[in-house]
Order: sequence, then structure tokens, then C-alpha cells
Amino acid sequence: MLVQDADRALELIGRSIRVAGYQNQDSFLQDGKKNSSDAEFLKIQKSVGFRGSDSLLVKHQLSRGVDLDCIGNVLTAERTKQNLAIQGFLVERQASVPKGQRVNGGSLICQSLDRQGRLQKTTLMSGINYLAIEELDARVFKIKLEMTDGAFIQREFERTFTTRNLL
Repeated sequence: MLVQDADRALELIGRSIRVAGYQNQDSFLQDGKKNSSDAEFLKIQKSVGFRGSDSLLVKHQLSRGVDLDCIGNVLTAERTKQNLAIQGFLVERQASVPKGQRVNGGSLICQSLDRQGRLQKTTLMSGINYLAIEELDARVFKIKLEMTDGAFIQREFERTFTTRNLL
């Protein structure tokens, strides 16, 4: 189960990294330059979550096809802010643990915009001990995810992803 959850989490984070900074053709100026800088499209915050986990916030424009957020909602113009869709990942302490019970890691949270353009948080999965995001160069990111069953198993998973749209 841990392996399946880790694969799912890493794939969702990877998809988000790959789409970071996407701008459709209509957004390019007449001289062929982008309207925005790459710095605003992908933001990593170090040691801000559960047990010092990192967080990731990705912005991109909508394509002409069907775009989905990190929980599978179809992205529309209403689900953007300043013409940008937002997807974020962070680890928070599990909210559903009864008082006095042992914590089974943290919860991986997906952030996206609702139909009113407000940031919403949705729990993707629990059993996350730690999320680390390392920028290897301007376009390559290493994601480490430590999963736990809360008792016996702790396992680290790691993947490297490259952005497609940032310089």
C-alpha cells in the first residue's frame, strides 16, 4: 500500500512540476517574449510543514485542452487567479487523529483554487513522514517522500522531474 500511495503522490507532484510555467500562445507578446518571469511559476518553501517538510507551489496557464488539478477537478477560467491555475503540495499534521492516539505520519495536502478563485486544501493521503524538494538546477527537481505505516515500516521514495516550460 505504501508503494502505491508513494507512486501516486510522486506522479501528481511530477505532473505539476512538468506543467509549471506553461503559457498558451495567446499570452506571448508580439516580440515573442513571455509575459511573466519563471520565478513566479514554481516556488519551494523549505522546512515549513510537518516535521520540517518542504512545500511546493506551481502556477500555469490553462491549455486549450482539458486541464486537471491535483485532485482531478477540471480547471476552468473560474478556477484561476490572474489567468493562472495554482497547484500546491505540503505535508500537515493529521487532523483526524483522536487525542492521545499515536500519529501515523502527516497528511499530504493538495492546494488548488475553487470555482470562486479561493485557495482550497484537500487531503490526498496520510502516512507521510517527510517531503523534501531539492532544486538540482533551474529545471530539475528531486522529490523525496518518506512514508510510514505508523508502527513498523518507514520507507523513502525518490524521483527526479524536469520542468517543460521554464528556462
